[in-house]
Amino acid sequence: MTRVLFAISEWGYWGEELIGPLEACDKAGYEVEFLTPTGNRPTPLAVSMAPGFVDPPQGKSVTSDDMAGRTRDLDASHRLDKPHNLADWVPVRPYPSSPTYLRDMEAYHQAIERIVSHDLPGYDALVIVGGSGAMVDLANNQRLHELVLGFVRLDRPIAAVCYGVATLAFARDPLRKLSLIRGKRVTGHPIDYDFHDGTGFEGPHAVDGSKKGFGDEYINFGPPFYPLEFILRDAVGPEGEFIGNVGHSESVIVDYPFITARSTESSVGCGRALVDVLDRNVRRYGW
Repeated sequence: MTRVLFAISEWGYWGEELIGPLEACDKAGYEVEFLTPTGNRPTPLAVSMAPGFVDPPQGKSVTSDDMAGRTRDLDASHRLDKPHNLADWVPVRPYPSSPTYLRDMEAYHQAIERIVSHDLPGYDALVIVGGSGAMVDLANNQRLHELVLGFVRLDRPIAAVCYGVATLAFARDPLRKLSLIRGKRVTGHPIDYDFHDGTGFEGPHAVDGSKKGFGDEYINFGPPFYPLEFILRDAVGPEGEFIGNVGHSESVIVDYPFITARSTESSVGCGRALVDVLDRNVRRYGW
């Protein structure tokens, strides 16, 4: 049976950006497992469960009644209760200041080799879910970078949605330190869709210890932490291309092994493309 691993932020995922690829995997009969950075149950962003929420840059609702309901139903189920703990699975990379740095790095590489050669072959694909939380604990997560590097090494597809695509930009060839997407065609959250204000995060991080938010259940960080489009344009280099497809209803790009989806509206398309890659050997789509 085809087995797919989903990486989800603990600081708030966008419901449709999980539901789109997840339901495609379910319909295709795949086995799905979930992973979060520290093993906490992921929390959907409240606005992704609020029908009629109007996205300011796009000037339209990006949360349908149907998708909001599906997100609430998934969150109310027990399906996400026990995700794998990335921190327990993949070791932290040693600091160069360690007095035993060389030996530490040897042990580190041996541990990563065991994961890539023993654990990862059990999975056929990796999906990195988007939402504002992905900026916090997925984009620059070196443990997740090692999984991405491992899936690339095994020639297995990696799908990423919206801000989840940033993980691909920051996952680097360990020797040349060039992005894995250098020379590739990708899409992602374009500058045209960035908030001027209102980028929020949610999850099990409240000052009162609850899992409902940050004490008052919401914190506003203003604009996004970074303009993803500019990062992706730089990461792909002169031989690659960022394709925003702004003004089009969907933007999904397959440049194997990477499947990238622009934002919420392209999440279902991301799931469709993932199935096409896994079941129909599609290697290029959308450009």
